[in-house]
Parts: sequence; C-alpha cells; structure tokens
Amino acid sequence: MEYGAHLPLIAFEREPTLRDAKAYAQAAASLGYRWLSANDHLVYPRPWLDGLTALAAVIEESGDLTLATTVSLPVVRGPAPLAKSLAALDLLSGGRVVAGLGPGSSARDYAAVGVPFEERWRRFDEAVQAVRALLGGAPAYDGRFYAAREAFPEAVVGSSRRVPIWVATWGSPAGFRRAARYGDGWVASAYNTSPDRFEAALGRLRDLLEADGRSPDAFGNVLATTWLHVTDDRVRAERILGDVLSPMLRRPVEELRALALPIGPPEECAERLAAYTRAGVQRVLLWPIHDEVRQLQLFQERVAPLVAAASAGA
Repeated sequence: MEYGAHLPLIAFEREPTLRDAKAYAQAAASLGYRWLSANDHLVYPRPWLDGLTALAAVIEESGDLTLATTVSLPVVRGPAPLAKSLAALDLLSGGRVVAGLGPGSSARDYAAVGVPFEERWRRFDEAVQAVRALLGGAPAYDGRFYAAREAFPEAVVGSSRRVPIWVATWGSPAGFRRAARYGDGWVASAYNTSPDRFEAALGRLRDLLEADGRSPDAFGNVLATTWLHVTDDRVRAERILGDVLSPMLRRPVEELRALALPIGPPEECAERLAAYTRAGVQRVLLWPIHDEVRQLQLFQERVAPLVAAASAGA
C-alpha cells in the first residue's frame, strides 16, 4: 500500500497560505508519502483553494512525489486550458504528473461556467479524448463539443513521456466503461465506496479491461479524498464526522459512520485501511482534517505500521 496526501485546499480553521502549503508538501515528502494531490471545485460550501495553482506552488518542496489531480474537471475548465496547465505542471516538475480526470458531481460548478449540467457525461467522453490528444498521447480528436488537432509542444519537450490519465468513477457500469476505454488508471472516492464495494467494482473493471485486450495488472488504482483524523478521543472523532464532514459533504452523519474512513483511534483507522488493502486498493490519498501536518505524522507513526502488520498477516 502506498500513501499520498491531499493538499489542504479547504479552509477548516483558517485560510490556506503559501507557507502552510509548502510546509505541508515538505512534510509529506519527508514522512514517506509518495503522492501529493489536489481536487477541483470552482464553487464549494467552504472556501476552496485552486488545486492546480497550489500544486504548481509547491513543486520544489514536493521532492520526488507524484503530483496528481484527483480529480480535475475538463468539462468545467475546458480541455485545452486544462491540458495546457497539466503540460506545464508536468514539464516544470520533471515529469511527475498523473492527470486524474472526472466529470464532477456539482451542478454549481457547471453553472459557474455556463455549461448545462445534464450534458456533463457526453461532454466528458469527448473532453478526456481531447485532453489526451493535446498532451501528445493520442491522435488528433474532432468531436461535437471539442476538437484537438495539435499537441502542446511542452507536453513532449525533452522526452517522449505521455502524461498518464486516470479516470474517476464512483462505480457505475457506465463509469467503468469510460475508465477502461479512456484511462490508464481508476480514481475511486473514499466517501462513495467501501472495501466490499471496491473489491466487487475492481473485479468488474478487470473484466472490462481483459475484454478490451488490456492488462488489468498495468491499470493502476487510487482511493482518493480519504478524510483523516487520528485521535483516541471518540467524542472528537464524532465531532469531525458530525460538525465538519456531514454539513460540508451534505451527507447524513449516519451514512458517514458506515464508511471505512480513517477517523478515530489508530487501531480502528488501521483496520479500515487494511480492509481496503485486502480489497485490492494500491494507493490511498489521505486528506487530514485540522492540524494537517501533525495528522500526517500521527498517521505514519501510529496507523501505517498497523496496516502493514495486518496486511502481512492476511
């Protein structure tokens, strides 16, 4: 199991600062995390720092971490502007970018750019192909909504590396068909699945890949937006669920309690993540809530060793 960290883009206690973002990236790199990621929203119930800008701001501090978008919204941003930003980020980071793409689930994001929300699926199918073409990983694309007739030069300057594109889906049959058809990997959401559901979904995805003549073993996966708060104080853990996550995600707290989120005592956090390891999850991207750097430390000190021990004994 590899671990990564979501950049702290949401203002939980105070507004994010450049100093905070750099310190967080440095901590993630020094503590043994392997990925650093950023999510994408234009409009959100809480203030939300732009993810691509934040990733670019901490390139130097991130060391050799993989820089991932989990996910960016090519329909909302537009395939060409997004591909341009991803190409620049990949070049400036020395080829460390994984482009996680998804249609998004927020009608407010679509309203902000004047794109009909009901068109998101048709547009996303085209947008993924356009982004790949613009990044130099596919022939020119010409569709109903988007066209990409020439790759951006900076996507291929100095090397023949192709920016990997991983497709996000919560687990619908149509979503997996998209991931298998257009993606190099799958981005799953920790607050929209469970270990049992993930394992079953992974089996369906492997079948689709094999039917298409692709190797499932070469197709990566990552569990993103895995909210984290390690604490022995069960009252505090309950407050994180009820007072922070429930209103922000607009989910009943009972629904959040049923998920395998690493929120609570270290032993319980480890048990939940070990279940994901057994289900076939390769990477988990953690998003600390409150005192972010300290949470990254607590996880590596008190949770990760228990996950490793449980996985070794499975």
